[in-house]
Amino acid sequence: MALSAEQILFYRANGYLVLEGHLGPDTVAALRRACDEMVAAADSVDRSNKVYDIGAGHSPESRRVRRVKDPHLQHDTFGALMRAPEIVDPVADLLGGTVRFDHGKLNFKPAGADSAIEWHQDWAFYPHSNDDLLAVGVMIEDCTEDNGPLMVLPGSHRGPVYDHHRDGIFIGAIDPVELKEALPSAVTLTAPAGSISLHHVRMVHGSRANHGASTRPLLLFSYMAVDAFPLFETWDLAEFDSRILRGQPTKVPRQLALPVRIPHPRVPEADSIFDDQASARRAANSLAAAGPTLAQTPAQVRAET
Repeated sequence: MALSAEQILFYRANGYLVLEGHLGPDTVAALRRACDEMVAAADSVDRSNKVYDIGAGHSPESRRVRRVKDPHLQHDTFGALMRAPEIVDPVADLLGGTVRFDHGKLNFKPAGADSAIEWHQDWAFYPHSNDDLLAVGVMIEDCTEDNGPLMVLPGSHRGPVYDHHRDGIFIGAIDPVELKEALPSAVTLTAPAGSISLHHVRMVHGSRANHGASTRPLLLFSYMAVDAFPLFETWDLAEFDSRILRGQPTKVPRQLALPVRIPHPRVPEADSIFDDQASARRAANSLAAAGPTLAQTPAQVRAET
């Protein structure tokens, strides 16, 4: 097994795991080159499209690439890592042995840009027949307190599925008032480049804006057990089964009695979580009522706490 019994127990109890220095320097260097190539290729893009999510003010002189969509399809380096044993082996240990790739994204946090991601659960975006799903975060640069690393609420994967709607519209964010009692327990996942994090699909997580010097790229791959099937979604079965990395296809989903919310209706023309959460960021009164917000700098939060 790729993981120890202690690591698996920690993940089961807390809903996340960090493996420091998991990838070698050659792999990290290749990932950085791939990131540079993808960002440079966005110089000719002036708005979000099927490959890029672009922030306001983007230009070749001031790049505001927030996301590369489906990076495994855009660059061979990302595609190879998505299938690599270094990633799939620990995932298999946590998903019971079978693994199906779900989706990928490469997130950036341009310094000084509006790049905070409010508290949310991935499960709210794509509920399945069971919750053996997780996301792997590959740290391509050092993740520090100041550059907007992933933050998690330990144990929240065993709690409720929070409402991610406001005024009847799915906005992809939890009202932080609902989390007020849990926020002091938040853990910041800081680690050097080459480390990976794994978090459960029901884990409450988010990240602050980047107040450091780098763009803090984070490569995210989501995986599921082969017998976890999407709800409220249509798919092509042959394509769905083509993404199996461990195990055999099945037409018998494993159904568990789990809380589910349907992520509809959506914000009109929303193309990503950044668009979904725009109204959440404007809810200043609600955010202030909950205490420190993800839009504040780490220094401001430390001063208040």
